[in-house]
Amino acid sequence: MTDAERGNHWAGSVCLVLASSTGGVGQHLTSLVRGLIAGGATVTVAGPAATEEHFRFTDAGAARFVPVEIPPNPTLNDGRAVGALRKALAGDVDMVHAHGLRAGLVAVLAKPRQPLAVTWHNAVLARRLRGYASRLAERMVARNADVCLGASEDLVERARALGARDARLAPVAAPELPEPRRGRAAVRAEFGLHRDQAVVLSVGRLHPQKRYDVLVEAAATWRDIRPIPAVLVAGSGPAYLPLAAAISAAHAPITLLGHRNDIADLLEAADVAVVTSDWEARQLFAQEALRAGVPLVATAVGGLPDLVGDAALLVPPGNVAAVSEAVRDLLGDEAKRAEYRARGFQRAKTWPTEAATVAQLSAIYAEFAPT
Repeated sequence: MTDAERGNHWAGSVCLVLASSTGGVGQHLTSLVRGLIAGGATVTVAGPAATEEHFRFTDAGAARFVPVEIPPNPTLNDGRAVGALRKALAGDVDMVHAHGLRAGLVAVLAKPRQPLAVTWHNAVLARRLRGYASRLAERMVARNADVCLGASEDLVERARALGARDARLAPVAAPELPEPRRGRAAVRAEFGLHRDQAVVLSVGRLHPQKRYDVLVEAAATWRDIRPIPAVLVAGSGPAYLPLAAAISAAHAPITLLGHRNDIADLLEAADVAVVTSDWEARQLFAQEALRAGVPLVATAVGGLPDLVGDAALLVPPGNVAAVSEAVRDLLGDEAKRAEYRARGFQRAKTWPTEAATVAQLSAIYAEFAPT
């Protein structure tokens, strides 16, 4: 930790608000809880009870948890969520920090007396009625938050375009993975893989935004490689059943692993990592892969190009042929994999640490809610 990181501590009381989450946003909040409390802050987390069960915020540093049921999409129960959040904010709270558009909208509707920061973690990709409602929510959040924090530059620009009075970049650092508990051979043995069989790994929520359909089509083209690469996808989500059906129909060599707590182990066994999303800010798995020295193929969308620079092979979104050729190129060239492994290590050294992320937010809290 640098001297600047040590010096940016804020000792007030903050309420962190989130909607339903099983992935990056919840992991980010867990990291914030630990860092803020270590710096002397008092932290309340307000969100769905399932998020506390999944992430155990109260175990991350003596945080207080208040159940506020904010589902992923607007429902008639949003009024209850607004009321529950108002009650949570009625006590000794100096700052409110909502994470994501849904949590930000509920926080805006709660009309807190405290300053409100909203971190924009995702772009709106939905269309038709849901997309229209989401864009209205974006505008409300942009114009009513005291400060909008974008996880990537395109989100900052979006908030400004919608009328945000103050919009800033606030990169989200991926929490450091633990050391692998198992070696490469042990992980590969779990899946019954041949010693020379390549492993392609992707990790993320099974959601249409992640475009795993592109990975399925690309993986089907790798069946001429000998031995056929094993493609492992770790994660859970609403797209599981259609994705499983697509894998079966395409005869793609993909295994859906469901939710896993051993990503470090899976990376230890991987030869190539793949991200096929239509949009990402600073995707956690992309960061984890480069830190672990696994060559990465990723779509050139959102904040990913700024995140990885020349340390990954970037391909256009939705382009099956580009994904197929990029992975095939890496699998067939050990020297190129070694080159991208080294580039990944170097690029990862330039990213903000968890401590730096906490320090930036502490400075913002101190600006709006000095103690």
